[in-house]
Amino acid sequence: MSSERKESAIIVAGGKGLRAGGDLPKQFQPIGGMPMLMHTILAFHRYNSQMKIVVVLPDGYQSHWKELCRLHEFDVPHKVVVGGETRFHSVKNGLKEITDEEIVGVHDAARPFVGTDLIVRCFEAAELHDCGVIPVVEEANSVRLLTENGSRILDRQLLRLIQTPQVFPAKKLKSAYKTAFDPAFTDDASVAEKNGIRIFLIKGEERNFKITTPFDWILADTLWRNYIKTTE
Repeated sequence: MSSERKESAIIVAGGKGLRAGGDLPKQFQPIGGMPMLMHTILAFHRYNSQMKIVVVLPDGYQSHWKELCRLHEFDVPHKVVVGGETRFHSVKNGLKEITDEEIVGVHDAARPFVGTDLIVRCFEAAELHDCGVIPVVEEANSVRLLTENGSRILDRQLLRLIQTPQVFPAKKLKSAYKTAFDPAFTDDASVAEKNGIRIFLIKGEERNFKITTPFDWILADTLWRNYIKTTE
């Protein structure tokens, strides 16, 4: 981390989806006995204990999160804000806590295993290139594109799967988020790119997968028990 660089992270945990199973939104469900969201916050705190961390929670869950923090004696400093109707609106709410002088990373709460090395590379590249930086991984499967007449094969060598954190000079990202919402905005890079911000790709990590389905929880538990907890 540059001693002169002001850094912040917005951790997007504003969804109420239950596709991963359970009675609570997935960000509050445990991995290794601790809520997933706490693992995610800790990943950024380990990288830079001085960085500003903004957590975007779904409306109505602030008191639940406060109680979880008390039960787990979780005292990593962070600011909680209320999420919006979509991810776009949740990030926009989080950006209100960020100053123009910062480099900001936006990260999915459901990617709790992001490594310090990847966070380092994202922030360094954003400062070096003065643009948006997103981690990507190669597609290992054969893929097809649906067409009016059926489908056709695509060259998977030309495809990349997008991860987070997506890191930007805060002033540029805040300006981009002044635009009107578009359903085509699936991540921060899509918002930034529509507003003329250049996007730089860097190599992501296989361990930085997004927990979405019940099967993903099995993978997460296995990864935690057999690798993560012995290396952190």
